[in-house]
Amino acid sequence: MADTTETGTENNAEVLFERRGQLGVVTLNRPRAVNALTAGMVEALLDQLTAWADDDGVATVVVRGAGDRGLCAGGDIVAIYEDIPAGGGRTAGFWQTEYRVNSLIARYPKPYVALMDGLVLGGGVGISAHGSVRVVTERTRMGMPETTIGFAPDVGGTFLLSRSPGEAGTHAALTGAHLSAGDALHLGLADHYVPSASLAELLAALESESADAAVVRFTEDAPPSALARQRGWIDSCYASDDAGEIVRRLRNFDGEGDEEAANAAETIEAKSPTSVKVTLASLRRVRGMTLDEALAQEYRAGLRFLATPDFREGIRAQVVDKDRTPRWRPATLAEVHPEEVERFFEPLGSRELDLGVKETGHA
Repeated sequence: MADTTETGTENNAEVLFERRGQLGVVTLNRPRAVNALTAGMVEALLDQLTAWADDDGVATVVVRGAGDRGLCAGGDIVAIYEDIPAGGGRTAGFWQTEYRVNSLIARYPKPYVALMDGLVLGGGVGISAHGSVRVVTERTRMGMPETTIGFAPDVGGTFLLSRSPGEAGTHAALTGAHLSAGDALHLGLADHYVPSASLAELLAALESESADAAVVRFTEDAPPSALARQRGWIDSCYASDDAGEIVRRLRNFDGEGDEEAANAAETIEAKSPTSVKVTLASLRRVRGMTLDEALAQEYRAGLRFLATPDFREGIRAQVVDKDRTPRWRPATLAEVHPEEVERFFEPLGSRELDLGVKETGHA
């Protein structure tokens, strides 16, 4: 019989933890919100993952989402929207804990299997794509859509996308595009393709088999990546450190994929200009950093976004009022000056991110 612990009450737990044989199972349990992460959920994740890291009875950990819509749609941005007028203190605390979870997953001493089925957005990428065994399905729709809400990729997203082939990660970050299973594999955000119909069998196999043996047995060839096919115009147009120049190249591209390039330009120009420029700068700066250094950089930028009008306005337009007509300030890329972008990366002094990294007994 499974050993189950929960946060919340038995019928209203936001995250469930079970022991099934040698397997520790994490189930994000907010299916109506596509398992969006709350402060309580990331605190519970940090505590339980830390405990399992030193538990000899747990050989493998798996994370999955409840319901049929996805693993995790990101953080609870409505909570952020409500917290910004009060100064953003709760949000800063949430990020501190969330980024500790991301860092822990990346250095986890045991196989950490992420079942990236359905929607995997924003914070959902953070709790999955840093794992050692990352599984996508035909239903996977992954992305870092932060520029749509006046923010920039965090949870180590800039770290991951900066290491993708060519400029494919830059394209994904600036446009916030939803990525298929094939795209996720091409970008280096996933390792294995397993049909969703096989996930229950895979989960059962992990109770007694090694993660490598079980996953390989269920892995199939993934559908092709659209991004891989589009690398010609992507690598050509995004090879600039200036967002305005990238948009000009996309609009003027003449060759195979010119229509797709033009569509990308239009998409980027609809995003928050401040977010686009800060995101591009983040991707360029993060090259050569460790994940923890990248998280610290993202945290600095995140706290600065809390003080900008675009972050709350983007959440309002997309999630609260849902009118999809954000009024960005400044309204164009040309109006966002380099010195304004630089301020997002200035040191925070005593407010710097503290990841509280401790080595486990199995490190």
